[in-house]
Amino acid sequence: VQFKNTRKGYFLNDNQLDLAKGDIVAVEASPGHDIGTVTLTGSLVPLQMKKAQLKPGTELKRIYRKARPADIDKWDEARGRENATMIQSRQIAKELELDMKIGDVEYQGDGNKAIFYYIADERVDFRQLIKDLAAAFHVRIEMKQIGARQEAGRIGGTGPCGRELCCATWMKNFSSVSTTAARIQDISLNPTKLAGMCAKLKCCLNYEVD
Repeated sequence: VQFKNTRKGYFLNDNQLDLAKGDIVAVEASPGHDIGTVTLTGSLVPLQMKKAQLKPGTELKRIYRKARPADIDKWDEARGRENATMIQSRQIAKELELDMKIGDVEYQGDGNKAIFYYIADERVDFRQLIKDLAAAFHVRIEMKQIGARQEAGRIGGTGPCGRELCCATWMKNFSSVSTTAARIQDISLNPTKLAGMCAKLKCCLNYEVD
């Protein structure tokens, strides 16, 4: 099940619901429930779990039901608060003089929890920030660090190929990219040509290595 940006999770359909790709479902969360979109079902899921290196026997949360209109209304209302929350949370972090940037906010489907995605070069002590955010927004707070690639995907843009960035359109997982990929393909090792919008090596260097 896919949530905002590249966040996704594996869930157990123990209610034997007839689910297909694209269905919006209510799933177990901690606390309450979350709302996401089904992106994969059936026998491909164990293969994907293996690829994600999830150990056999990992306890999975459950899918409760297909989302009802009331669930979707609550979800839409929560999503509508995200931008204002992000702007206010950046101000709170600035007042605490923390060397970090809050790049995005994601409310859980039931509005009881918010995930704050942040970018930081060094370790940040955000104990006071969590207290201040909880007091300001009256929700449970989770801080999640993201890298330059995820940030570029969130903002979006156009690559030198003239197409929308892969990370902003279809990529859900990021593989490491090394200059070896460029050497194998006889591509000039020019740093400005090899770097993407995120200032990291372009993901597409990996595409034709094989």
